Amino acid sequence: MNGYVKAEDMAKRWNVSIRQVQLLCQHRKIEGASKFGNAWAIPENTPKPTRTGEFKPGRKSKE
Repeated sequence: MNGYVKAEDMAKRWNVSIRQVQLLCQHRKIEGASKFGNAWAIPENTPKPTRTGEFKPGRKSKE
């Protein structure tokens, strides 16, 4: 598909695991990502999502 790349390609570009990219897509952290069958299609020029600093419920801060 023109303008889209697979999760594997984006993982290499962002220097993270493929699973991490899949989870980001699943949790809607990557804008424009779509799932086709078992594969994620991610827009080519999508920037790497940054952390928001939020903790999950039930998780204690390190302070």
